[in-house]
Amino acid sequence: MSIVDVDYEVSICANCGKGEEESDKLKACTACKLVKYCNRECQIAHRPQHKKTCKKRAAELYDEKLFKQPPPGEDCAICFLRLTSLHTGIKYQPCCGKMICSGCILAPVYDDQGNVVENKCPFCRTLYHTSDEEMVEREKKRVEAGDSQAMYNIGCDYRDEKNGYTQNYTKALELFHRAAELGHSKAYNSIGIAYQFGNGVEVDIKKASHYYELSAMMGNASARHNLGSAVGLNGNMNRALKHYMIAVGGGYAESLTAIQKMHSTGLASKEEYTSALQSYQAYLSEIKSPQRDKAAAFSDEYRYY
Repeated sequence: MSIVDVDYEVSICANCGKGEEESDKLKACTACKLVKYCNRECQIAHRPQHKKTCKKRAAELYDEKLFKQPPPGEDCAICFLRLTSLHTGIKYQPCCGKMICSGCILAPVYDDQGNVVENKCPFCRTLYHTSDEEMVEREKKRVEAGDSQAMYNIGCDYRDEKNGYTQNYTKALELFHRAAELGHSKAYNSIGIAYQFGNGVEVDIKKASHYYELSAMMGNASARHNLGSAVGLNGNMNRALKHYMIAVGGGYAESLTAIQKMHSTGLASKEEYTSALQSYQAYLSEIKSPQRDKAAAFSDEYRYY
């Protein structure tokens, strides 16, 4: 006996027809959730009939997850305004592990007497490091404490040969993987970049896309843009536009430029380009502040958009 695909809410085995009253062990197909089976043997027996429908529905479910609105970005530990997606607008503090915006880093720090305190972290009031060597040692301690941002930073140092580290792609990837396992979205993006360009690994575009997707679903706008570029090169401009639209909402200005180009060549409508502009303006309204503007005017090192 063979049963056609039915909604998994109907509690009968899709292969043999047994119901809950005959078997209390019915389990939904993990890929599509459309049907249930009473055991693995029934699932295997039903596979030839179900394979095509299952594959289609599984792809639809994955796309729902992939294109879902990403979680909100992290806030500055001092002013609680949303942190920018631009790395120059964020300063990591190796003394306490906090992410602080460029505006708060340059703002005066006061003690409990109202006096300006020099050369101290605005969050934990620890004296700033006085050398690159001291900064590196502080980051190493943060790594030992399980700080994913410190892992990511040192991984970047190994990759880019910075702060006294000899270039070592293998160690960089090890640290990126450790940070990613702790939920660090930029680390997943960096792993994707490594596979795309062959930095310490063989070029593997499929793996690159996999890690970009993991990063994008966690809200990383750069990874989302990378996905848009990848599918656009493959000719799927509709999916590229979807990725770019989400990246724009995350503050990625290059995606806005990409949508503008698509609009100029007829690949994106006027309404879609207008929506992208509005989305980027909404992002700017969340991150802008007079304090950050002052910091950006002081130096490009503190530019935040």
